[in-house]
Amino acid sequence: MNFHRNHWLLLGTIFFGFIGLAFIIAILPAQWMQQNTEPLPEAEPLSDLEQRGLEVYIAEGCVACHTQQVRPLPMDQPWGRPTAAADYALLGPMDVWRPYSPAVLGSARTGPDLSNIGARQSSETWQYLHLYNPRAVVKDSIMPAYPWLFEPATGTEGDAPVVTIPEAYAPEDGKVVPTEQGQALVAYLLALRQIPIEGAGGTTQEASAETDQKGVPAEESEGQAGAKGDTLYANNCASCHQANGQGLPGTFPPLAGNSLVLAEDPGEHIDTILHGAQGRTIDGTEYASPMPGFADQLDDDQIAAIVNHERTSWGNDAPAATAEDVAGRREAGEK
Repeated sequence: MNFHRNHWLLLGTIFFGFIGLAFIIAILPAQWMQQNTEPLPEAEPLSDLEQRGLEVYIAEGCVACHTQQVRPLPMDQPWGRPTAAADYALLGPMDVWRPYSPAVLGSARTGPDLSNIGARQSSETWQYLHLYNPRAVVKDSIMPAYPWLFEPATGTEGDAPVVTIPEAYAPEDGKVVPTEQGQALVAYLLALRQIPIEGAGGTTQEASAETDQKGVPAEESEGQAGAKGDTLYANNCASCHQANGQGLPGTFPPLAGNSLVLAEDPGEHIDTILHGAQGRTIDGTEYASPMPGFADQLDDDQIAAIVNHERTSWGNDAPAATAEDVAGRREAGEK
């Protein structure tokens, strides 16, 4: 055996050595992990529509900018709990030509992690607006727009959602309808919800309540109650109603000067956050976009903090609500 004289022997050793190392350090451990990792008890497989959305997600290159792997770091707490192997247990091969699980983990963090985007931003309308033109809902977003996932509204859309676009970004008639691909992609994004794991850290909402914006644990005091409401509002409400409380004209109502927010009795304000709303006329404007409820995501103290932030910000000045007020409205149920 002489590598200096027998080049075929040298190349063969390198080639088969590389193949062998690849199996030992990568392929076999990955197969073992995939075969021995059970999904979380409450995990459900993607529906047919959500699976098509996953294919759109891959085809449009979303993985190039977004990860689905929350690291156990303070800076990742706004995105959810740290990711576990079980989160990917139900991901399977896309088709016979792609006999491996899609690489949704990603590595580039140009945009926010999407592991829990369905819980962090559960508004279907917001997701459509964000895809059509991200600047319509996030002024400084650098994400590209995806207008080819929409068509102009014609009035004959049937059950397809009609999305009203803010005037600055709207087409000529102001409304669009998502294509089948657009609807599938949004269905997939809304399906991305982390299942809580005991001892693995809180959900996005819990994390936002326990940490300040720098990820430092916050000791609540009277002076910090306002900051807590500010943080909860930023993480749960500002994407639709905007940080300045002005909303998006015709789509998401403003909270500054809103008669419901300024009412002496905070009951309806609390009910709206607990149970959501749709089709309401507020201060003379009808808002068709549904608002999701937060009863299952936020506790009484957190909702009271958001209510009080909204009732005392942007020039608003209305009586405060308490966690006991929220508990009473929660117990009364949706009306």
